[in-house]
Amino acid sequence: MNSLVRLASGLSLLLWAGVAHAAPKPETAWGLPHDASVNGHLIDWLINSTSVFVGLLFAIMVIWMLWACIKHGADHPAEYDHGDGKHHITVALSISAAIFFVVDGNLFYNAMVDVRGQFWNFDKPESHPQAVRIEVNAHQWAWDARYAGPDGRFNTADDIVTLNDLRVPVGTPVLVQLASTDVIHSLYLPNFRIKQDAMPGMINRMWFQAKETGEFDIACAQHCGVAHYKMKGQLTVLPRSDYDAWVGRASAISSVAFDAKDDKAHWGWAWKPN
Repeated sequence: MNSLVRLASGLSLLLWAGVAHAAPKPETAWGLPHDASVNGHLIDWLINSTSVFVGLLFAIMVIWMLWACIKHGADHPAEYDHGDGKHHITVALSISAAIFFVVDGNLFYNAMVDVRGQFWNFDKPESHPQAVRIEVNAHQWAWDARYAGPDGRFNTADDIVTLNDLRVPVGTPVLVQLASTDVIHSLYLPNFRIKQDAMPGMINRMWFQAKETGEFDIACAQHCGVAHYKMKGQLTVLPRSDYDAWVGRASAISSVAFDAKDDKAHWGWAWKPN
């Protein structure tokens, strides 16, 4: 048994050493993290459009107040108006309706189209023949991840189990199902413009697709306790050939180290269909 443990440890070190470390990606747009996702531009458009409209409305209000200050100086007699006249109400409702339908309506409509057509459209990644499926189990204070091995089933001897470490192939949909053993956590991938809560007692899901290789941060977007700051990990996007090679090596290591009596290690669940 000791020899098997030493063999597994040695292979693990070689596996870690074989992964190339990429340089941090520069930020793009208006201070947003580097976008490495196929659908990230949809979120960026929503954020940037909202910023433009908010800036425009702010500028209009500032100009309006400056104009009022200049036009109505100290020598201008005060005029008191409760603003409840028919004309005032009509003007206020017209301006509010224009802002709501032009700004809020446009943003809401496009956001719902993108959410339903991409981010909540799980049929799209599920139908992809090479889609990667990962189960993530959150707990205070780390992310456990599980990949099904060559047998295609979760919670078996050839599963790949990692800690705070996700590895995915570039250009391939990645489906993630999330659970939590204690409190609410939230798996946040800022470079992929997506996050999803991990809830005790239920399975949530999310999906993304990387458009480039590199190393990216994993964070927790829910305050989950005194060591919330420790809920960080790394997402590594690899070329498909490198990812397949990693899966083969990691699955072999898992098979050697598998202990049927270790009940705590068998936290996986049967993949939940759409």
